Amino acid sequence: MPKDRSSSSKGLENATIAVAERSSIADSKGSINLRIEANTRQLIDDAAAILGKTRTEFMIETARRQAIDVLLDQRLFVLDSKRYDAFLHALDNPPAPGPKLRSLLRRAPAWQK
Repeated sequence: MPKDRSSSSKGLENATIAVAERSSIADSKGSINLRIEANTRQLIDDAAAILGKTRTEFMIETARRQAIDVLLDQRLFVLDSKRYDAFLHALDNPPAPGPKLRSLLRRAPAWQK
């Protein structure tokens, strides 16, 4: 069923507000306090020194890069054109529900028991 423009534009407006709110929050700085073993701290300091960075710069850049990688691993995947076509075909043509799925859908959810 197609969406009407008014509900679509309201959703976009809400998304824009949410992004603006997040941007103002992201502009403020906070702190993270960590307790680490001395040998781990020294390892980080040595690596940071090799790169000409402070411990804080090194830790923030490394943690940020790792966080991006983790999030992208959950959201982004790349397919060649043949596999992409197969993926779209599978999305457009899901298999018919089998007996196990039908049985599962007939059960009352745990939170309703």
